[in-house]
Amino acid sequence: MPKAAVKRFRRLPEDEQSRVIEMAWEDRTPFEAIERLFGLGEPDVIEVMRYQMTPGSFRLWRKRVTSRTTKHQSLRSPDVMRGYCPTQYKR
Repeated sequence: MPKAAVKRFRRLPEDEQSRVIEMAWEDRTPFEAIERLFGLGEPDVIEVMRYQMTPGSFRLWRKRVTSRTTKHQSLRSPDVMRGYCPTQYKR
């Protein structure tokens, strides 16, 4: 049975589901940007990716994301402004 995050994800239109996954794969897009646009926090995105991917692919993605400071707004340099511009990600 899918968890609540996956159920919310499935209610999104197909193009928005695709965009969530694309943004999760992008190394330079922070989880906070996904949360602002789609209401899915980091734990929710992790759950969605676990549901959408094979176990091996999920482990590789998770390992890569965990080591990226660019995926977490609080670990970024204050000079990086990606994810702040309201027009950067179209809904």
